[in-house]
Amino acid sequence: MTYGKMQLYTKILIGMLAGVVLGLAAHHWGFSAFVLTYVKPVGTLFIRLISMIVVPLVFASLVVGTASLDNVRELGRIGTRTLVFYLCTTVIAISGGLLLANLLRPGQGLNLAIKAQLLQQSEDQVKTYEETLADKPTVIDVLLDIVPRNPIRALVDGNMLQVIFFALMFGICLALMPEAEAGTVKGFFEGVNAVMIQIVHLVMRMAPYGVFALMAAVIADFGVGILLVLFKYAMVVIVGLCLHMVVVYPLAIRLLSRVRVPAFFTGMRPAQLIAFSSGSSSATLPVTLECVCETLGVPLKIGGFVLPLGATINMDGTALFQGVSAVFIAQVYGLDLSLVQQVTVVLTATLASIGTSGTPGAGMVTLAIVLRSIGIPVEGIGLIFGVERLLDMCRTVVNITGDACCAVVVANREIELGTGLLGKDL
Repeated sequence: MTYGKMQLYTKILIGMLAGVVLGLAAHHWGFSAFVLTYVKPVGTLFIRLISMIVVPLVFASLVVGTASLDNVRELGRIGTRTLVFYLCTTVIAISGGLLLANLLRPGQGLNLAIKAQLLQQSEDQVKTYEETLADKPTVIDVLLDIVPRNPIRALVDGNMLQVIFFALMFGICLALMPEAEAGTVKGFFEGVNAVMIQIVHLVMRMAPYGVFALMAAVIADFGVGILLVLFKYAMVVIVGLCLHMVVVYPLAIRLLSRVRVPAFFTGMRPAQLIAFSSGSSSATLPVTLECVCETLGVPLKIGGFVLPLGATINMDGTALFQGVSAVFIAQVYGLDLSLVQQVTVVLTATLASIGTSGTPGAGMVTLAIVLRSIGIPVEGIGLIFGVERLLDMCRTVVNITGDACCAVVVANREIELGTGLLGKDL
């Protein structure tokens, strides 16, 4: 994507670096309140503009993509490959996080006074997570809740699993109908999808300024002091995320597709920068769709199905974060997790990731579920809350990259890559 003479991702990167500089200056010289009051709203406006597009874009793209399938078996094949890919990479991510945490032991040596201070500072947030766990629905309830009682309410509330389910049903029925009856409806949703993509183009012109404001607000609010206290823990998470990004995904692309890895990451750069600054898979979804379907050439009927589903159930970065965090908190409390407990972490984190909201901070709720499943006090979350925002930004990049990787792999397996950037490299 190019806007003007300079590449969009270059402008976003410049905005991000400028935001970091302003945030550091504000935190150091004491004008954080000014940044949070007058600069942060620009970033909030940018996120709202993108979020405004998510539901209509997801619904229209899923309907158009599903309706264009040759038969229902094709949808079943694409869906099966997508789910298998997502489950495999999630398990690999959690296992990798557990392995790193056991090898590097980031929870050893944390000062007791610092531990008490961290727990005290996050007492209110921990109570919120405990209340959330008290109201946690059963697995059966979660599965039943995928089917909306009122699809209009699901669209209004932005309940993505319900929106996806209804859109798939709608698209399948369109595919089964005679073209004479379904053609007008298909044309309408193709038009809606085209309009939403055009809105994405317009909103992305604001991206460098939005990213600048978001980064300035985060750094001005939290500073970098907390990183020194939790440096070892934060570095283990970040190293794990980087390894997953540069090892697992490139291997999947190289082994399961005919695509060049550098071209993939070049095409995904704008979405990755937006994901890092926003910390939200859902808010980044319109940009991810544009990068994957327009820049990388993945057909809409595949990208429009794989990416919204991934933004809802595929959280590789979050899963890895939970694996490291569970071991870190256990080590701080002087507990050694048994093999059975660590297997429980893998299973619980994998299941908890399904239906997790793709919004900032949602991973902390699922972490609370994981901690409770292995008998670690939920208040241990307070130990990591200070760096959670930064790590949330990092793991969101991995989350959306995993979604895009799956779309490319599935598209290649279907032998349907278009003429985008990756299509030229086949």
